[in-house]
Amino acid sequence: MRARPGRVTIYDVAARAGVSISTVSLAVSAPHRVRPETRERIVEAATALGYRMTAGRRVGAARIAVAAPFTSYPSYLRRLSGMLRRARDAAVDIIPYDLDSAAAADEPLLDVLPTRTDVAGLVVMGVPLGGAARRASRAARIPVVYVDVVPARADVGGPVVLVDDLDGGSQIGRHLAGLGHRRVLFVHEPQRSPAYVSAGMLRIRGIEQHVAVTGIAVSSPEAIDERVFRAAAEAGATAIAANHDQFAAAILAGQRGRPEREHLAVVGYDDGEVAAALDLTTVRQPFEESGRAALELVLGLVSGAATSHETVALAPTLIPRGSTRPKVSGAF
Repeated sequence: MRARPGRVTIYDVAARAGVSISTVSLAVSAPHRVRPETRERIVEAATALGYRMTAGRRVGAARIAVAAPFTSYPSYLRRLSGMLRRARDAAVDIIPYDLDSAAAADEPLLDVLPTRTDVAGLVVMGVPLGGAARRASRAARIPVVYVDVVPARADVGGPVVLVDDLDGGSQIGRHLAGLGHRRVLFVHEPQRSPAYVSAGMLRIRGIEQHVAVTGIAVSSPEAIDERVFRAAAEAGATAIAANHDQFAAAILAGQRGRPEREHLAVVGYDDGEVAAALDLTTVRQPFEESGRAALELVLGLVSGAATSHETVALAPTLIPRGSTRPKVSGAF
Protein backbone atom coordinates (compact mmCIF):
# COMPACT_ATOMS: atom_id res chain seq x y z
CA MET A 1 0.00 0.00 0.00
CA ARG A 2 1.51 3.33 -1.06
CA ALA A 3 0.91 6.88 0.10
CA ARG A 4 -1.22 9.18 -1.99
CA PRO A 5 0.78 12.02 -3.62
CA GLY A 6 1.25 14.93 -1.21
CA ARG A 7 0.25 12.97 1.86
CA VAL A 8 2.82 11.64 4.33
CA THR A 9 1.89 8.32 5.91
CA ILE A 10 3.29 5.90 8.44
CA TYR A 11 4.76 3.96 5.50
CA ASP A 12 6.87 6.97 4.50
CA VAL A 13 8.13 7.38 8.07
CA ALA A 14 9.00 3.68 8.29
CA ALA A 15 10.87 3.79 4.99
CA ARG A 16 12.89 6.88 5.91
CA ALA A 17 13.74 5.49 9.38
CA GLY A 18 14.61 2.07 7.97
CA VAL A 19 12.14 0.20 10.19
CA SER A 20 8.85 -1.62 9.79
CA ILE A 21 5.50 0.14 10.09
CA SER A 22 4.79 -1.97 13.18
CA THR A 23 7.91 -0.50 14.83
CA VAL A 24 6.72 3.02 14.06
CA SER A 25 3.32 2.17 15.51
CA LEU A 26 4.95 0.68 18.62
CA ALA A 27 7.12 3.78 19.08
CA VAL A 28 3.91 5.82 19.19
CA SER A 29 1.81 3.57 21.43
CA ALA A 30 4.43 1.89 23.67
CA PRO A 31 7.76 3.75 23.37
CA HIS A 32 9.35 1.81 26.25
CA ARG A 33 9.31 -1.28 24.00
CA VAL A 34 11.47 0.36 21.33
CA ARG A 35 15.23 0.86 21.62
CA PRO A 36 16.27 4.52 22.25
CA GLU A 37 18.31 4.82 19.04
CA THR A 38 15.38 3.46 17.02
CA ARG A 39 12.93 5.87 18.71
CA GLU A 40 15.18 8.81 17.90
CA ARG A 41 15.47 7.73 14.27
CA ILE A 42 11.68 7.47 13.98
CA VAL A 43 11.16 10.90 15.57
CA GLU A 44 13.74 12.46 13.24
CA ALA A 45 12.11 10.83 10.21
CA ALA A 46 8.61 11.91 11.22
CA THR A 47 9.78 15.47 11.93
CA ALA A 48 11.66 15.75 8.64
CA LEU A 49 8.62 14.51 6.67
CA GLY A 50 6.11 16.60 8.62
CA TYR A 51 4.17 13.51 9.63
CA ARG A 52 1.31 14.12 12.05
CA MET A 53 -1.06 11.64 13.70
CA THR A 54 -4.62 12.99 13.51
CA ALA A 55 -6.93 10.05 14.21
CA GLY A 56 -9.37 10.80 17.01
CA ARG A 57 -8.15 14.35 17.46
CA ARG A 58 -10.61 17.16 18.21
CA VAL A 59 -10.59 19.76 15.46
CA GLY A 60 -8.47 22.71 16.52
CA ALA A 61 -7.38 21.08 19.78
CA ALA A 62 -3.78 21.17 20.97
CA ARG A 63 -2.56 17.80 22.22
CA ILE A 64 -0.45 17.90 25.37
CA ALA A 65 1.30 14.74 26.60
CA VAL A 66 1.67 14.40 30.38
CA ALA A 67 4.20 11.87 31.67
CA ALA A 68 4.40 11.06 35.41
CA PRO A 69 4.56 8.14 37.88
CA PHE A 70 0.77 8.20 38.23
CA THR A 71 0.35 4.66 39.58
CA SER A 72 3.26 5.04 42.04
CA TYR A 73 2.07 8.29 43.62
CA PRO A 74 -1.61 9.31 43.67
CA SER A 75 -0.51 12.93 44.18
CA TYR A 76 0.30 13.14 40.46
CA LEU A 77 -3.30 12.27 39.66
CA ARG A 78 -4.31 15.35 41.64
CA ARG A 79 -1.92 17.44 39.56
CA LEU A 80 -3.44 15.90 36.44
CA SER A 81 -6.92 16.81 37.66
CA GLY A 82 -5.82 20.44 37.84
CA MET A 83 -4.76 20.24 34.21
CA LEU A 84 -8.02 18.61 33.18
CA ARG A 85 -10.08 21.34 34.84
CA ARG A 86 -8.04 24.00 33.05
CA ALA A 87 -8.35 22.08 29.76
CA ARG A 88 -12.15 22.38 29.93
CA ASP A 89 -11.78 26.08 29.15
CA ALA A 90 -9.44 25.59 26.20
CA ALA A 91 -9.16 23.47 23.08
CA VAL A 92 -6.72 21.02 24.70
CA ASP A 93 -6.52 17.23 24.65
CA ILE A 94 -4.52 15.71 27.54
CA ILE A 95 -2.69 12.43 26.83
CA PRO A 96 -1.33 10.78 30.03
CA TYR A 97 1.66 8.40 30.13
CA ASP A 98 2.50 6.41 33.26
CA LEU A 99 6.19 6.29 34.28
CA ASP A 100 8.20 4.33 36.81
CA SER A 101 9.08 6.14 40.02
CA ALA A 102 12.46 7.90 39.92
CA ALA A 103 13.18 6.64 43.44
CA ALA A 104 13.05 3.03 42.23
CA ALA A 105 15.48 3.52 39.35
CA ASP A 106 19.26 3.07 39.30
CA GLU A 107 19.40 5.88 36.74
CA PRO A 108 16.45 8.17 37.52
CA LEU A 109 16.27 9.69 34.05
CA LEU A 110 13.41 9.55 31.60
CA ASP A 111 14.90 8.40 28.31
CA VAL A 112 11.61 7.01 26.98
CA LEU A 113 9.54 9.89 25.65
CA PRO A 114 6.15 9.66 23.97
CA THR A 115 7.34 9.82 20.37
CA ARG A 116 4.02 10.52 18.69
CA THR A 117 4.52 13.63 16.64
CA ASP A 118 1.01 15.01 16.93
CA VAL A 119 1.61 16.37 20.45
CA ALA A 120 2.13 20.11 20.67
CA GLY A 121 3.86 20.00 24.06
CA LEU A 122 4.98 17.73 26.88
CA VAL A 123 4.67 18.01 30.68
CA VAL A 124 7.04 15.75 32.65
CA MET A 125 6.33 15.32 36.35
CA GLY A 126 8.54 13.77 39.02
CA VAL A 127 11.23 12.29 36.74
CA PRO A 128 14.18 14.19 35.18
CA LEU A 129 14.82 13.92 31.45
CA GLY A 130 17.91 12.09 30.25
CA GLY A 131 20.05 13.10 27.29
CA ALA A 132 18.28 10.87 24.78
CA ALA A 133 14.89 12.23 25.80
CA ARG A 134 16.10 15.84 25.55
CA ARG A 135 17.49 15.17 22.08
CA ALA A 136 14.24 13.48 21.04
CA SER A 137 12.15 16.43 22.24
CA ARG A 138 14.40 18.88 20.38
CA ALA A 139 14.29 16.76 17.22
CA ALA A 140 10.51 16.72 17.37
CA ARG A 141 10.44 20.42 18.31
CA ILE A 142 8.26 19.65 21.31
CA PRO A 143 8.37 22.20 24.16
CA VAL A 144 8.79 20.59 27.59
CA VAL A 145 7.60 21.79 31.01
CA TYR A 146 8.80 20.12 34.21
CA VAL A 147 6.81 19.67 37.43
CA ASP A 148 8.26 18.52 40.75
CA VAL A 149 11.74 18.13 39.23
CA VAL A 150 14.66 20.06 40.71
CA PRO A 151 16.89 20.86 37.72
CA ALA A 152 20.33 19.27 37.99
CA ARG A 153 21.56 21.64 35.27
CA ALA A 154 20.66 25.13 34.17
CA ASP A 155 19.94 23.96 30.61
CA VAL A 156 17.16 21.47 31.40
CA GLY A 157 15.35 22.92 28.42
CA GLY A 158 12.03 24.12 29.75
CA PRO A 159 10.09 25.92 32.47
CA VAL A 160 9.75 24.31 35.90
CA VAL A 161 6.84 24.25 38.36
CA LEU A 162 8.03 23.51 41.89
CA VAL A 163 6.45 23.30 45.32
CA ASP A 164 8.98 24.51 47.91
CA ASP A 165 9.74 21.23 49.70
CA LEU A 166 12.60 22.78 51.66
CA ASP A 167 10.12 25.23 53.16
CA GLY A 168 7.59 22.42 53.72
CA GLY A 169 10.17 20.51 55.73
CA SER A 170 11.10 23.65 57.62
CA GLN A 171 7.46 24.17 58.58
CA ILE A 172 7.34 20.62 59.98
CA GLY A 173 10.55 21.14 61.94
CA ARG A 174 9.40 24.49 63.30
CA HIS A 175 6.03 23.05 64.33
CA LEU A 176 7.57 20.07 66.13
CA ALA A 177 10.26 22.17 67.81
CA GLY A 178 7.57 24.52 69.06
CA LEU A 179 5.84 21.55 70.68
CA GLY A 180 9.02 20.51 72.48
CA HIS A 181 10.29 17.80 70.14
CA ARG A 182 14.04 17.67 69.59
CA ARG A 183 14.55 14.40 67.68
CA VAL A 184 12.52 13.26 64.68
CA LEU A 185 12.50 10.07 62.59
CA PHE A 186 11.88 10.75 58.88
CA VAL A 187 10.26 7.84 56.99
CA HIS A 188 10.75 7.84 53.22
CA GLU A 189 11.00 5.62 50.16
CA PRO A 190 14.36 4.05 49.26
CA GLN A 191 16.22 6.21 46.76
CA ARG A 192 18.43 3.97 44.65
CA SER A 193 20.34 6.74 42.89
CA PRO A 194 22.03 9.82 44.40
CA ALA A 195 22.08 11.45 40.95
CA TYR A 196 19.13 13.74 41.59
CA VAL A 197 17.65 15.87 44.36
CA SER A 198 14.40 14.29 45.53
CA ALA A 199 11.56 16.01 47.36
CA GLY A 200 12.30 13.88 50.43
CA MET A 201 15.92 15.08 50.54
CA LEU A 202 14.72 18.69 50.54
CA ARG A 203 12.15 17.99 53.25
CA ILE A 204 14.78 16.41 55.49
CA ARG A 205 17.00 19.47 55.03
CA GLY A 206 14.13 21.72 56.02
CA ILE A 207 13.30 19.71 59.15
CA GLU A 208 16.98 19.68 60.14
CA GLN A 209 16.92 23.46 60.38
CA HIS A 210 14.97 23.06 63.62
CA VAL A 211 15.43 19.55 65.06
CA ALA A 212 17.75 16.55 64.76
CA VAL A 213 16.62 14.08 62.08
CA THR A 214 17.26 10.36 61.57
CA GLY A 215 16.04 8.82 58.31
CA ILE A 216 14.73 5.34 57.58
CA ALA A 217 13.80 3.99 54.15
CA VAL A 218 10.61 1.93 53.80
CA SER A 219 9.47 0.35 50.53
CA SER A 220 5.71 0.84 50.94
CA PRO A 221 3.02 1.68 53.53
CA GLU A 222 2.51 -2.07 53.99
CA ALA A 223 6.15 -2.31 55.10
CA ILE A 224 5.62 -0.02 58.09
CA ASP A 225 6.35 -2.43 60.94
CA GLU A 226 8.22 -2.91 64.19
CA ARG A 227 11.44 -1.82 62.50
CA VAL A 228 10.17 1.75 62.13
CA PHE A 229 9.16 2.10 65.76
CA ARG A 230 12.40 0.44 66.89
CA ALA A 231 14.35 2.98 64.81
CA ALA A 232 12.43 5.80 66.49
CA ALA A 233 13.28 4.38 69.93
CA GLU A 234 16.96 3.93 69.04
CA ALA A 235 17.17 7.52 67.77
CA GLY A 236 15.43 8.86 70.87
CA ALA A 237 12.78 10.37 68.59
CA THR A 238 9.53 11.70 69.99
CA ALA A 239 8.00 12.39 66.56
CA ILE A 240 7.83 10.66 63.18
CA ALA A 241 7.59 12.68 59.97
CA ALA A 242 6.51 10.77 56.87
CA ASN A 243 7.40 11.63 53.29
CA HIS A 244 3.73 11.29 52.35
CA ASP A 245 0.37 10.71 54.01
CA GLN A 246 0.15 7.00 53.10
CA PHE A 247 3.20 6.31 55.25
CA ALA A 248 1.80 8.49 58.04
CA ALA A 249 -1.53 6.63 57.94
CA ALA A 250 0.30 3.29 58.28
CA ILE A 251 2.29 4.67 61.23
CA LEU A 252 -0.91 5.77 62.97
CA ALA A 253 -2.34 2.29 62.40
CA GLY A 254 0.82 0.78 63.93
CA GLN A 255 0.35 2.92 67.06
CA ARG A 256 -3.21 1.77 67.64
CA GLY A 257 -3.51 -0.38 70.73
CA ARG A 258 0.17 0.05 71.59
CA PRO A 259 0.44 2.43 74.58
CA GLU A 260 4.24 2.51 74.37
CA ARG A 261 3.94 4.16 70.95
CA GLU A 262 1.10 6.56 71.58
CA HIS A 263 3.37 9.37 72.76
CA LEU A 264 4.89 9.63 69.26
CA ALA A 265 3.70 12.64 67.29
CA VAL A 266 3.07 11.88 63.60
CA VAL A 267 3.26 14.29 60.65
CA GLY A 268 2.44 13.50 57.03
CA TYR A 269 2.93 15.31 53.75
CA ASP A 270 0.48 16.15 50.92
CA ASP A 271 -2.94 16.52 52.65
CA GLY A 272 -6.15 15.08 51.34
CA GLU A 273 -9.29 13.27 52.42
CA VAL A 274 -7.36 10.53 54.25
CA ALA A 275 -5.36 13.07 56.26
CA ALA A 276 -8.48 14.94 57.29
CA ALA A 277 -10.29 11.73 58.27
CA LEU A 278 -7.35 10.57 60.41
CA ASP A 279 -6.91 13.97 62.07
CA LEU A 280 -3.37 13.92 60.70
CA THR A 281 -1.06 16.91 60.93
CA THR A 282 0.37 17.29 57.44
CA VAL A 283 1.72 19.69 54.85
CA ARG A 284 -0.73 20.66 52.15
CA GLN A 285 0.69 20.82 48.65
CA PRO A 286 -1.11 22.88 45.97
CA PHE A 287 -1.32 19.90 43.61
CA GLU A 288 -4.18 21.12 41.43
CA GLU A 289 -2.63 24.57 41.19
CA SER A 290 0.71 23.11 40.09
CA GLY A 291 -1.06 21.15 37.35
CA ARG A 292 -2.89 24.24 36.12
CA ALA A 293 0.35 26.25 36.17
CA ALA A 294 2.17 23.57 34.16
CA LEU A 295 -0.54 23.47 31.51
CA GLU A 296 -0.54 27.26 31.27
CA LEU A 297 3.23 27.24 30.79
CA VAL A 298 3.27 24.56 28.10
CA LEU A 299 0.42 26.26 26.22
CA GLY A 300 2.36 29.51 26.48
CA LEU A 301 5.39 27.81 24.94
CA VAL A 302 3.28 26.36 22.16
CA SER A 303 1.85 29.80 21.37
CA GLY A 304 5.17 31.60 21.87
CA ALA A 305 3.91 33.65 24.82
CA ALA A 306 6.05 31.96 27.54
CA THR A 307 9.79 32.07 28.10
CA SER A 308 11.80 28.87 27.83
CA HIS A 309 13.30 28.93 31.36
CA GLU A 310 10.53 30.32 33.51
CA THR A 311 10.18 28.93 37.05
CA VAL A 312 6.90 28.92 38.99
CA ALA A 313 7.42 28.43 42.74
CA LEU A 314 4.39 27.47 44.86
CA ALA A 315 4.21 27.45 48.64
CA PRO A 316 3.12 24.48 50.82
CA THR A 317 1.14 25.01 54.02
CA LEU A 318 1.36 23.12 57.32
CA ILE A 319 -2.08 21.93 58.51
CA PRO A 320 -1.89 21.17 62.26
CA ARG A 321 -4.27 18.50 63.54
CA GLY A 322 -4.57 16.06 66.41
CA SER A 323 -1.73 13.69 65.49
CA THR A 324 0.85 16.05 66.96
CA ARG A 325 0.85 16.44 70.72
CA PRO A 326 0.79 19.83 72.44
CA LYS A 327 3.89 19.05 74.55
CA VAL A 328 6.33 16.24 75.36
CA SER A 329 8.67 15.99 78.33
CA GLY A 330 11.35 13.86 76.68
CA ALA A 331 12.18 10.73 74.79
CA PHE A 332 11.29 7.12 75.62
